[in-house]
Amino acid sequence: MGQDSASAHLLNRLVANPSRTVMLGFASTILLGTLVLMTPFASQSREATDPLTALFTATSATCVTGLVTVDTGGHWSTFGELVILGLIQVGGLGIMSVATLLVMLVGRRLTASAEVLTGAEARSIADRTPGQVLLGVVRFTLAVELVMALVLIVRLRVAYHSDWGSAVYSGVFHAISAFNNAGFGLLPDSAVQWAEDPWMSVPLMLSVMIGGLGFPVWWELLRHWRRPYARWTVHATITIWGSVVLWVAGTVLFAAFEWDNKSTLGPMGTGGKILAATFQSVVARTAGFNSVDIGALRQESLLLLDGLMFIGGGSAGTAGGVKVATFAILGFVIWAELRGEPTVRVLNRRLSPANMRQALTVALLATGMVVAATGALMVLTPFRLDVVLFEVISAFATVGMSTGITADIPAAGQVILVVMMFLGRIGPITLGAALALRNRPRRYEVPEERVLVG
Repeated sequence: MGQDSASAHLLNRLVANPSRTVMLGFASTILLGTLVLMTPFASQSREATDPLTALFTATSATCVTGLVTVDTGGHWSTFGELVILGLIQVGGLGIMSVATLLVMLVGRRLTASAEVLTGAEARSIADRTPGQVLLGVVRFTLAVELVMALVLIVRLRVAYHSDWGSAVYSGVFHAISAFNNAGFGLLPDSAVQWAEDPWMSVPLMLSVMIGGLGFPVWWELLRHWRRPYARWTVHATITIWGSVVLWVAGTVLFAAFEWDNKSTLGPMGTGGKILAATFQSVVARTAGFNSVDIGALRQESLLLLDGLMFIGGGSAGTAGGVKVATFAILGFVIWAELRGEPTVRVLNRRLSPANMRQALTVALLATGMVVAATGALMVLTPFRLDVVLFEVISAFATVGMSTGITADIPAAGQVILVVMMFLGRIGPITLGAALALRNRPRRYEVPEERVLVG
């Protein structure tokens, strides 16, 4: 077999299985990042970093999570921080691009009838070539990051008296980290010192919101800005309104739970409490910054954040979790079943049985992985269930918030978190594509029988 034939064969194999290609691509990026972070140039002490710390950091950055076992600003050199920033940008940009392309590939490989249904779901990008989609993603990403970075730079220079070099470096770092929903920060306390500063908190929140909605939704909003609601697809509508409901409900409940907690919102003024509660509600969906001490939160607040983290953000974006659309589909299925409806209707459209089975599969597999990892960490660590469960969901949903136990978890437990971060970032995308691509026709069907439920 000649070199050209071998290359063509390899390319055909990669295109034939996009899910495997995505996983190999992210695994290779993490491995390369680990090797670079292990070098002495990447640490402030100029000593080689141990493999597990480098692997954990590279995985957390590439999977845009934000969990760390060492302080980012205190352990890594400027070179190491730039490597982390590069991994965040590649992970975030790659996820959006790859996920968007997977949607297009899925639409092209289904049968004619299924292609019509899938095309209806992804019609906002189905009429564009992969090159046009990728170019749009890159332009959109850089534009948002640039605007947010400028706001942060000016604020850091004017209000915090940072020199221009530090302000530019910190502003750009946090803008990229926020848009990609990574949650990496240069300060030991994340965003606690900016808790009551709207000029820092609001840009970070907006970046997280924009990155978390997903590129297909923004593509649709930009195309139909003259007549927005009338032309939105079902996916865009339930993603946008689902996100708004979760942001508002999360803010109200978090404020109610922590209003008089002297270790979190208690000492703040009314405006600061509302701002900090809104910030935590937004970033809990996948970003991982924190403007209050997560370790000092009450148990009801941890449970609230568990739910928000598990749901996550929009599909084909930088967010993690099982995704808003998946959660909404399950809600519509339950509502239809309770009402005795023969089909599930959403906004004058009927959901296909395959779509509902995919949502159920993703949600149940995610639940199973979280339960299994939580059980394993309970055996390996002395921490309480609520704290361990929070850490596991934060890793799986690629959020990055922590009650402060990450560095104290033994090596075996940190490896489990590495696996959870990888599966949490890659799993829903590849599983969703694989389920949509899977189409096994049957030549005959067996008789129907009902099984007792409940």
